[in-house]
Amino acid sequence: MAVEHAIDTLWPGLPYPRGANWNGMGVNFALFSENAERVELCLFDATGRRETHRIALRERTDQIFHGFLPQARPGLLYGYRVYGPYRPKDGHRFNGHKLLLDPYARQMVGPLRWHDAVFGYRIGHGDADLSFDRRDSAAYMPRCKVVESAFSWGEDRRPKVPWHETVIYEAHVRSLTMQHPEVPQALRGTYAGLTCAPVVEHLKRLGVTTLELMPVHSFIDDRHLVDRGLANHWGYNTIGFFAPEAYYSASGKLGEFKTMVRTLHEAGIEVILDVVYNHTAEGNELGPTLSFRGIDNASYYRLEPDAQRHYQDFTGCGNTLNMQHPRVLQLLMDSLRYWVTEMHVDGFRFDLASALARELHAVDRLSAFFDILRQDPVLSQVKLIAEPWDLGSGGYQVGNFPAGWAEWNDRYRNTMRAYWKGDGGLIGEFAQRLTGSSDLYNRSSRKPYASINFVAAHDGFTLADLVSYNDKHNEANGEDNRDGHDHNLSWNCGVEGPTDDPAVRALRARQQRNFIATLMLSQGVPMLLAGDEIGRTQQGNNNAYCQDNALSWVDWADSPERRALLAFTQRLIALRAAHPVFRRRDFFQDRPLRGSEVRDIVWLQPDGAEMGEEAWQQGHARALAVFLSGDGLTEMDGRGRAVRDDSFALLFNAAEEGVIFTLPESLVPRAGTLLVDTSNDSDALPATSFDPRQEHIQAGRSLALVRFAREAGA
Repeated sequence: MAVEHAIDTLWPGLPYPRGANWNGMGVNFALFSENAERVELCLFDATGRRETHRIALRERTDQIFHGFLPQARPGLLYGYRVYGPYRPKDGHRFNGHKLLLDPYARQMVGPLRWHDAVFGYRIGHGDADLSFDRRDSAAYMPRCKVVESAFSWGEDRRPKVPWHETVIYEAHVRSLTMQHPEVPQALRGTYAGLTCAPVVEHLKRLGVTTLELMPVHSFIDDRHLVDRGLANHWGYNTIGFFAPEAYYSASGKLGEFKTMVRTLHEAGIEVILDVVYNHTAEGNELGPTLSFRGIDNASYYRLEPDAQRHYQDFTGCGNTLNMQHPRVLQLLMDSLRYWVTEMHVDGFRFDLASALARELHAVDRLSAFFDILRQDPVLSQVKLIAEPWDLGSGGYQVGNFPAGWAEWNDRYRNTMRAYWKGDGGLIGEFAQRLTGSSDLYNRSSRKPYASINFVAAHDGFTLADLVSYNDKHNEANGEDNRDGHDHNLSWNCGVEGPTDDPAVRALRARQQRNFIATLMLSQGVPMLLAGDEIGRTQQGNNNAYCQDNALSWVDWADSPERRALLAFTQRLIALRAAHPVFRRRDFFQDRPLRGSEVRDIVWLQPDGAEMGEEAWQQGHARALAVFLSGDGLTEMDGRGRAVRDDSFALLFNAAEEGVIFTLPESLVPRAGTLLVDTSNDSDALPATSFDPRQEHIQAGRSLALVRFAREAGA
């Protein structure tokens, strides 16, 4: 069909804000490209099938092409064609035959349909990426959409849950509700599905404060997955940093995401987004030309200095965004602020955050990215969580992020898994992780809540699989079980996979209780993987990134075992919320708190003797106790009054056999109450008196929590 190549009424417009922005009179378009020679704005009819206009953006200010289209309105579908040199060896890959997505697009319409035309080079040609493909890609590309940003937020208020009170629930928008029997079929797997009362009530009853959503930025399914009938289910393949993923929208309207946030806020639940700014879906030099590569490859991506045909890949995904370029850094910051100010989200978890900190080759914890975030009046006020590693040299940076950041603590995960599996020589490491990892975070004014503690996350085994499989079973991914981690620190309790053996099932249930209790009673911020509270399984798949099916979806089927685990998890989260001794704002000092004669923490051997250097080094030791003093520890209640906490003893036994524990009368002179014993298979214990003067046998592979209430008048 014929395309009109000019519109006489295009006005010069403004270079900022970038993207397509409607002001009530028309739409301003602004696109950055340092090395482009010409930019065309491409407009489409309402169906998106026919390209109706190509309009040259002749104005260029500070390397930004711009123009204002009067009378244009929200709903307009558009894209870009960008012209310039095609010299891959010099880092330039301009190709005007390719329709490109606006990096600032607020909404994208339609899927990417894989075809050789979406590649800038001729597939199958010798030295393929050095060749030039002249086929038009528009027929296979999504369209960008001009949006109306107005939304009735009403009295929306951020919950602003303090870090030390935070309990995170990591979930996938689609997986959480696809099999929920009380969510209407049309809303399952969508933002709207998360607003349904049964889902919100489940989160509230569970006691979590913060919903961390796996990527919701627009992403694409990799071609090799589509060819195998699979999908990039997790979504770590971003192509648009401003647009919510349309696949998760029941209505196709931008307001659906905002309604989700508003509804969760009304329930007192925060929303954190898992964001992927380290790379894009365009991959390496053999990837498609969808947006950034065709707009200005040399500016947006980190290229090998001596071979600019190739990309520096610190992410394992083919490319790394060039955070050294001020316009790319601006893109990231504008995106973050947009999600906070326009979408009202409460924070971010940064995927492979070390890649964002690389100034040259090494990771620099004082990079421009961190400096800008710390001084930003908007972003410095929300929760910031780092996945503190990437795949490049020196990328493992656990404990090295600056003040104001929390970090996924994989050392916590690995230690707790190994300890409860029964590995020896770990009690010293176990104690460090249980008490907030002060060896990692007690510097630069950081607090225990810098540690995001987790036993299971989206990447790896679920909690149920952690106690049911020794080995990964990823055959469904079509990679001959080569993908995914091999170092899982899991234990199947004697049988690989499903079993009807009552003894094995009982042990697996106990191990799950051990992990849940340890997680919720540790200092730091606990993170629970969605579905772990009801024993969700992925049948041993520890890398279900490509499984958009029942393997990944949370199974909400009811059973006595599931009800018991859910009730146990609810009770442990409630215990944590009720007692500040388990969510301290400062690290233990190993000395008395104000107004107390007892040290804030005392580590004990099972016989009641204090742990000494020799005891910490015992390779065979798998049992220990810790006394946590509530004396002198205060928290302000809702009326501004200081409230003191009780004291507690935790008894841990990861050995196979029972261990006799005694507690010194000098430390606990009065009787206590046994609140939790994971060797008990009921979801709650009756009020049981605990006499510290008597021997207590703690069953193998279990823990106990004992409360010692304050004396009257204390």
